[in-house]
Amino acid sequence: MPTTDPHAIVELRQYTLHPQQREVLIDLFDREFVETQEAVGMRVLGQFRDLDRPDRFVWLRSFADMQVRHRALEGFYGGPVWAAHRHAANATMIDSDNVHLLCPAWPGATAALPHHARPQPGAQGATAGVLQVTVVPLREPATPPLLDFCRHRMTPTLQRGGARQLAWFCTEPSPNTFARLPVREGEPVLVGLALFGDEAALTSFTDSGAWARDVAPGLAPWLAAEPEVLRLQPTARSALHA
Repeated sequence: MPTTDPHAIVELRQYTLHPQQREVLIDLFDREFVETQEAVGMRVLGQFRDLDRPDRFVWLRSFADMQVRHRALEGFYGGPVWAAHRHAANATMIDSDNVHLLCPAWPGATAALPHHARPQPGAQGATAGVLQVTVVPLREPATPPLLDFCRHRMTPTLQRGGARQLAWFCTEPSPNTFARLPVREGEPVLVGLALFGDEAALTSFTDSGAWARDVAPGLAPWLAAEPEVLRLQPTARSALHA
């Protein structure tokens, strides 16, 4: 793994929240948990509302390597900001353990991920674009033939369908070294991030049937279960947006 990759280790985190608590958590997160996490050595890639699940909050963060991850998580979750706000954050959540620990699917697979400047804390609403996240459960860890199929069939299909930027990840094989935050283990996945200009552009791609026609039959032999597809709207302070 190239040490210069800013997204060498990525967490895809999906939180199930109590009813009517998503905006409460987004307000708290965007105000208190962005710069403070980055100050101890991680990068907050993006925060999102799930367009199909009103009680789901999704976000991504990255680390330079597993050692940096351990130090950064120790620093944040053992520090004063989390101590001051953890009870308010946890009160919004039913479950926060749906987490995939990921790495780039191949060198350069995440290079297109945008990281825009953020507005100041207090910004409200949403930013441009819709992120489609496809979580593909695999029978075994991603193999070279699967990644070749991803690069030469899945990626072009999404690009022709209007995706502006793409990134691909697979399960990081290293064990989770920060036991306070569980991750899903023994469940290898391939994860695709496809950024569309807006919801209409993503809907147009979905309705075209291109994925079902050009990708799904070839992908089927690798599947352990049907892919999970998320349609995500960036929050006002998400650095990942169109």
